[in-house]
Amino acid sequence: MTDNTAPISGQGAGVGRSARAALRVRALGQTALPVLTVVVALLGLWYLACIPMNAAQSVLTASRAGIEVMPESPRDRRGMSGAALALANPGPAVAGAFAQDRPRLPAPHQVAIELWNSTATVSPTSNRSLVYHAWVTMSATLTGFVIGTSLGILLAVGIVHSRVMDMSVMPWAIVSQTVPIIAIAPMIIVVLYSVGVEGILPKAVISAYLSFFPVVVGMVKGLRAPDAMQLDQLRTYAASRAQTFFKLRLPSSTPYLFASLKIGIAASLVGAIVGELPTGAVAGLGARLLAGSYYGQTVQIWSALFGAAILAALAVGVIGVIERVALRRMGLR
Repeated sequence: MTDNTAPISGQGAGVGRSARAALRVRALGQTALPVLTVVVALLGLWYLACIPMNAAQSVLTASRAGIEVMPESPRDRRGMSGAALALANPGPAVAGAFAQDRPRLPAPHQVAIELWNSTATVSPTSNRSLVYHAWVTMSATLTGFVIGTSLGILLAVGIVHSRVMDMSVMPWAIVSQTVPIIAIAPMIIVVLYSVGVEGILPKAVISAYLSFFPVVVGMVKGLRAPDAMQLDQLRTYAASRAQTFFKLRLPSSTPYLFASLKIGIAASLVGAIVGELPTGAVAGLGARLLAGSYYGQTVQIWSALFGAAILAALAVGVIGVIERVALRRMGLR
């Protein structure tokens, strides 16, 4: 009599894996379709917005090329809005909206070409490379993020374990975030420069200023997540405050911490870019934005903005991967 248990079991496992793979593909398709729909709609609106935004230059170029435009007088055209010019001259407005050297609103393909030319066709160490500028900004971002996260975690631990800190430090932490960063950044840089602190540290301080608050709030919420029954149970075990912290409060705060870190890394990147603006930096995404605004290179400005967005998305994605690994090892997911 033969034993068919093992083949049936193996066949069942194979069918189960195939079913799970099919479900994952189906879920991916269900997620990708709405995302692609939104992306296509945004691109369509973007291209449509380029027509009235760039209509003045398009009509002017057509007029200089001898094409009849309405109204004929440049003085009359100057008093018209971009939408009115586009409606009065649909042909020239559409034809010249997507290929201007210095458009008011660059088209998506122009930004994509600039991103490609500033990343793939130049050396990463070149001053013309967006990768080089992104690395300069990311260095300050990570430094400030580490400082802000460390400070936020320490403050959260103190606030949870000390009512005095809870009543005194937490209100000031909240008030500190009401000051616009664009106003306080020059003050921080001037003060640090006056005492001889230059280079990456002033930008890192601004990044830390923006990133510590989400970590404080998230960690305080997480450290206070255990309910009274769980705390009472540890008291019956005669657990010390340190044991309660490491065995209960800290594991409970981990999901809140990672959610705060995702917000903090994005805020830290914003702080690093803002910190580059008042210093007249020659490297970094902020310097790239300044150079583009000085010389009217709107395509360069938009490519730097997209570079910052891509950088933030990558940083948040890395934290998300670390979160999944950490929570899986802790048995929380």
